[in-house]
Amino acid sequence: MSTQAPEATTTRLDESGQHGFKAHSDGGYVPVQTRSARFASTNVLDFPTVTGREAVWKLTPVATVSSLIEGDLDGSGYEFQAEPGSGIDITWVERTDTRIGTAGIPEERASANAWSSFDKALAITVSGEEAASVTVARSALGTAPRAAHTIIEAKPFSQGLVILQNDGDAQLSENVEIIVGDSASLTVVTVQQWNDDALHLASHFAKIGRDAKLKHVVVTLGGKVVRVNPTTHLASQGADVEALGLYFSDAGQHLEQQVYVNHDAPNTRSRVNYKGALQGAGARTVWIGDVLIQQSAPGTDSYEQNRNLVLTDGTRADSVPNLEIETGDIQGAGHASATGRFDDEQLFYLQARGIPEAQARRLVVRGFLTEIVQKIGVAELEERLQAAIEDELAKTAITGGE
Repeated sequence: MSTQAPEATTTRLDESGQHGFKAHSDGGYVPVQTRSARFASTNVLDFPTVTGREAVWKLTPVATVSSLIEGDLDGSGYEFQAEPGSGIDITWVERTDTRIGTAGIPEERASANAWSSFDKALAITVSGEEAASVTVARSALGTAPRAAHTIIEAKPFSQGLVILQNDGDAQLSENVEIIVGDSASLTVVTVQQWNDDALHLASHFAKIGRDAKLKHVVVTLGGKVVRVNPTTHLASQGADVEALGLYFSDAGQHLEQQVYVNHDAPNTRSRVNYKGALQGAGARTVWIGDVLIQQSAPGTDSYEQNRNLVLTDGTRADSVPNLEIETGDIQGAGHASATGRFDDEQLFYLQARGIPEAQARRLVVRGFLTEIVQKIGVAELEERLQAAIEDELAKTAITGGE
């Protein structure tokens, strides 16, 4: 158990000392309007107790995950399975490692609690210019509240694929830092197939170098409450990110993603595409997408979208795209969001060719989600995820009722 808070690293302090507000010339306070102006600190004690009314928490079942937000966390090392190939190294590093904190730091209390609690960080370093891959599997984390910190670094000109595979029981709050060196190409896939009672809060921070590319994929299929929030800083000219997400929420599951892309350099590019399906009473998904194009980012090309397919009654999908543009010198920027039931024309087309309604509905769902699966680019993983989606579809009968 680690209870001593480390030295704090704090940025963007509000003039008033209040979180989410800044001083106004008339003597009062106004809400922070720009996504990049949020308070951030590595010290959990710098954050007030979470009430659930905060913008970053208001759609999350705070009471269910309070042990990860407010409680003590076990920050010791844990068991994992991995067989890194040539060009990839995996090792535990001390908190004093110079890479820690370079990709980003916490903007909310759960992330800061994990940061204040971990003993050592698991460092995954990709250094080879020939494409290399590794799967890091965690399946024995147990049911006690735990903290973790992971660093994934792609050295300049390297190419790599890192898969974070999560299974079994867990109460986990963690931070993942992703550092992509100049002209490197990195794919990071995080797969959440936890047991039904698992709780998982994760913040991913990525910093992308000059002419470098990151493909970041979040796949969430299991767990009671799973919240994975990726933040990407396009910090150098020509940086590129493709952020993909796939989630399938069953009865009683809460699956959440808060995505932030910060364009901070010229000629950067981002594509955000998340898709989800919901079935069963109480199934809940939350997607919030923030894209900021700063004055320092002329020539930006950005687009984000979220699509949700509602399969049964009693579900809820929240989808909130946000776009901030501080310069008019861009190639393009846009966002889209849609939540709905089956396309009747698709069902009619399939049924007109002799396919029973229940099977036709399954085919529509599979086709809807396959777009994301096929973009991962790893045949073995794609096949496994297709099978997992089939298992999810088999849990609850898909109906067409209103």
